[in-house]
Amino acid sequence: MIRIFTSLLAIFFLGALAPASAAPVDGGHARVELIAERSSVMPGETIYAALKMDLDPDWHVYWRNAGDAGLPPELIYRETSNIPGGAIGDFVWPVPHLLPVVEGEIMDYGYSREVILPFPLMIPANASGTVQLDVVADYLICEDICVPETADVSLTLNVGEPIPDTQNGDMISQWIAQAPLAFVGEAHVDTAATPWKLSLRGEPGLTRDADIRFFPFGHEISHPAAQPVSFGSAGATLTLTPAGSAPLEGNLDGVLVVEHADGTRLGYEISAAQGPTFENTSGFAAIRSGKGGAGGGSSLLTLAFFALIGGLILNLMPCVLPVLSIKAMGMVSAAASGHANELRSHGIWYTAGVLVSFAALAGVIVAVRAATGSATLGFQLQNGPTVAILALIMFAIGLWLMGLFELGTSIQNTGSGLASRNGAAGAFFTGILAAVVGAPCVGPFLGVALGAVLSQPAPAVFIVFLAMGFGLALPFLLLSFVPGLKRLLPKPGKWMETLKQFFAFPMFLTAAWLLSVLGALSGHSAVAWTVAGATAVTFAIWLARRGGIPARAVAAAILVLGFAYPVLRANAPAAAEGNSAAYAAKYETEAWSPERVSELTAQGRPVFVDFTATWCATCQLNKLSTLKTAAVQEAFADANVAFLVADFTRKDPVIAEELKRRERAGVPMYLWYPAGASEPDILPEILSKDLVIGLLAPS
Repeated sequence: MIRIFTSLLAIFFLGALAPASAAPVDGGHARVELIAERSSVMPGETIYAALKMDLDPDWHVYWRNAGDAGLPPELIYRETSNIPGGAIGDFVWPVPHLLPVVEGEIMDYGYSREVILPFPLMIPANASGTVQLDVVADYLICEDICVPETADVSLTLNVGEPIPDTQNGDMISQWIAQAPLAFVGEAHVDTAATPWKLSLRGEPGLTRDADIRFFPFGHEISHPAAQPVSFGSAGATLTLTPAGSAPLEGNLDGVLVVEHADGTRLGYEISAAQGPTFENTSGFAAIRSGKGGAGGGSSLLTLAFFALIGGLILNLMPCVLPVLSIKAMGMVSAAASGHANELRSHGIWYTAGVLVSFAALAGVIVAVRAATGSATLGFQLQNGPTVAILALIMFAIGLWLMGLFELGTSIQNTGSGLASRNGAAGAFFTGILAAVVGAPCVGPFLGVALGAVLSQPAPAVFIVFLAMGFGLALPFLLLSFVPGLKRLLPKPGKWMETLKQFFAFPMFLTAAWLLSVLGALSGHSAVAWTVAGATAVTFAIWLARRGGIPARAVAAAILVLGFAYPVLRANAPAAAEGNSAAYAAKYETEAWSPERVSELTAQGRPVFVDFTATWCATCQLNKLSTLKTAAVQEAFADANVAFLVADFTRKDPVIAEELKRRERAGVPMYLWYPAGASEPDILPEILSKDLVIGLLAPS
C-alpha cells in the first residue's frame, strides 16, 4: 500500500508541474499553438516562447515585410492573461523565402509548411502558482486566394524551479538560429544611377559559390525584379531596381540571405549607407561548385554542350567560310566517285584535323596559363610570323582555286590508293586550317563560358575545346556517314570549276584581312615583305610548271624563301601605328588604362570601354554597325561619355589581366560605367544601336 501511495503522489506532483497549455487550434488552413522553452519558470526571468504554425500544403504566411501583397502574423493580447501585455517582446523573424505570386510582377516574402516565430516573454517578478498568456493569433494565409484567419491560443506555465521543455526548446532554438546575424562587413548602396548597386565587403561568406538575395524591410526596391550579383576579391555587388523614381531617404535596411552550394542558408541584417560601391566587389560571375560550378559535374557537361553549339555556329562565321568552301568542293568530288568509303574518309580526316587543332590550341592555352598566369583566345593572331604564314597560305590556296597549279595530280597517276591518301591529307589539312582561322571568332557565342573554363583544371579546358571542335566538324561528319544526306550534295559538272575559281576571291580577301592584322602587329614593312613573298610563291609555281628538274629545284628554293623571309621580317617589333594610343586616335577616342578609368569615374563621367583587336571580326562588325554610327556618336557626345579603347591586337599584359579579372576568354568585351559608378556593367559581345543608346536613357 505504501508503494502504491508513493507512486500516486509522484504522479500528482508531476502533473502539477506540467504546463496546462491547450492543444493546437485549427484556424482553417493552419494548426496554431503557443509553445515555450520551459515547462516551469522562475519569477522575474525572461524566456523564449513562440507562435507555432503548421500550414496546409501549398499555403503560406508572411515575413515582417510581406512584399508586394500580404500581412505578417501578429499576436493580439487578451485581458484574460495574468502576464502583462508589455512583457511580450517582438517576434524573432527567421530568414524568409521568396513567394512568387505572378512571375516577374508580384513577389512576396514568407514561409510555407511550418513556421515558428519565437518571442521573448518576461515572467512577472511577483508571479506564483501559474502564469497564463492568452492571445489571438491574427494572420493572412494564402494559396491561390488569401484568407484572413484567427486562432485563440493560450500558454500556461508553472512557477517554481526552472524546468526545460526539451522538445519545444529544441524547436525554438532551431528557428532562432535561422534569424539574421549581424553583418561584420560594410555595406554601401550607390543610388547615383539606375539600377542601384548594393556593394558589400568584409563578410567572409560572400564567396562565388553562393546565391545571394536582398530582402528589404521596406518597399524602396522592386520586389519581383531580379538581383544580378557580381563578385570581387573584396566582396560582392548586387544590382537592385528601385521601386519608383523617388530618391532613397537614409539607409537601405534589410536582410541579406546567402545560400551556399551545400544548402547552408544564412541571413545577415544590414543597413547600407548611401555611397559609392567599394573597390574589388564586382567583376566576376557567380559559380556554384557542386551545383553548377564551372569545371565540375553537370556544369562541365552543360558548358561542353554549349561549346558544341558554338562550334556548329562557327561554320557560319566569315572567318571560316572561305576554308569550308574548299572542304565542300572536296566532298562533292568524293561523293561523285560513288565510293562511300572515300566520302567517310573525308569526313573522318577533316574531323581529325579540327580536333587535333583544337586540342593543340587547348594545350597551348594551358601551357601559356601555367607560364604567365593568364591566357586568351586569339593569341595565334597576336604573333606576326604566324599571321604572315597564314596570309601566304590563304594566298596560295587562292592560286590553287584559280587553277594556277594542281595538288596531287602526279600522285593520282600512280594509283587510286595513293590518290585517296592524298585526299585524306587534304581533308586533314583543311580541318586544321578551319580551326586555326575560326577559333578567334567564337567570342560572341562563348566569351563568358570560355572565360570561366580558362581558369579551370586542364582536363576541363581540353573537354570544352574538343567539344567546340567537334561542333565545327559535325555538319561534314554527318554528310559523310548518313547515306540519305548524300543526296543533298549536288552532282559534279562544269559548274564546279567555275565555283572553284569563284571561291578563290574570298581566300584573297582573307589574305588581305590578315595583312591588315600583320600591319598592326609588325608594321607596314612586314606587310610589304609578305606581299613580296606572295609574289615569290607565284613565281615559283609558274617556274615549276614550265621547267624541268633543275627549274623545279630553283622553284622549290624560291618557294621556301618566299615563306621564310616574310616570317623573319614579321618578327620585328611593330612601328607606332600598332599601339593602343594610335588605334584610339584613329577612332577619335582615348586609350584605355585602369588609372584613366579611375580618373574619369571620380569626375562623375560615364565611361564606355571597347576591348577590341584588328583581327577580331566581331569587334569590327560592332564598330561598323553600332559604335561608329552617327547616332551612337551623337548620343555619347550629348551625354559627355568618355569612350576608351583597349586594343588587344598585340599582346598586352594589362589588358590580358583585365580580361581575366572579368572572366572573358578574349575580345570583344565592352564595359559600361554609368555616371558615378566605380564598377562597370559588362555588355553583350554583340551590340546594337538601341542597346548602347539605351544605356544613356535618364533614370
